[in-house]
Amino acid sequence: MKIIACYSNKGGVGKTATSVNLAYALAQGGRRVLLCDLDPQGASGFYFRVKPSKKLTDTRFFEDVERFTKAIRGSDFDNLDILPANMTFRDFDIFLARMRNSRSRLKKALKAVKGDYDVILLDCPPNISTLSENVFRASDAIVVPVIPTTLSQRTFEQLKEFFREHDLPAKKLHGFFSMAQGVKSLHGDTMDEMRREHGKRLMKATIPFASEVERMGVHRAPVLASAPSSGASASYGALHDELVARVFGK
Repeated sequence: MKIIACYSNKGGVGKTATSVNLAYALAQGGRRVLLCDLDPQGASGFYFRVKPSKKLTDTRFFEDVERFTKAIRGSDFDNLDILPANMTFRDFDIFLARMRNSRSRLKKALKAVKGDYDVILLDCPPNISTLSENVFRASDAIVVPVIPTTLSQRTFEQLKEFFREHDLPAKKLHGFFSMAQGVKSLHGDTMDEMRREHGKRLMKATIPFASEVERMGVHRAPVLASAPSSGASASYGALHDELVARVFGK
């Protein structure tokens, strides 16, 4: 089983849209996928028309295996299940701070479903915290959407610095450009600069700023399902293929 996180320490970069489309693409490719929403806003579950379990609180997430597994919901798509978030997840850090071995609790919780899935994909909240450090340590790969602007460039550099300072392997980081607009010279210049600076840490696939992605909230479905012939869908497909080659070696 592989654990893949979609994470950014900056909000509004297309993280949940990426999580939803990657989860769908992985499932369509024949892998058994659990999309685990760790963001208390619960956007991933909303996109898949899945209501959260109010009984899965922050404490039970890490300690109650039976309650954890019962909170998993099926989606409308084959091979794809959802663990939706609820607002109690906002207290994850408070709870983790009280636990022994707090940096490894997430990985232990996810072992409860290890035999049921080929991939667990984590949709993460946008901050650096005890929970995010759990994500960094538990994940085999961390997919990082980066808008090609100065602030997003800075946050990606901060993330790499955090990995260096905490002895985390930078090879887990797989950045890619999100919400890119080819008509903006700033976007083009920033992408060129970051590719020179970060090399292999950035994937080739680029997700455009597209109306089809914005309409995911209306259709409540991945772009790959609601607009399969769109440019955005092709871009998410390319991102999936590149990530699979990096993580699974094929």
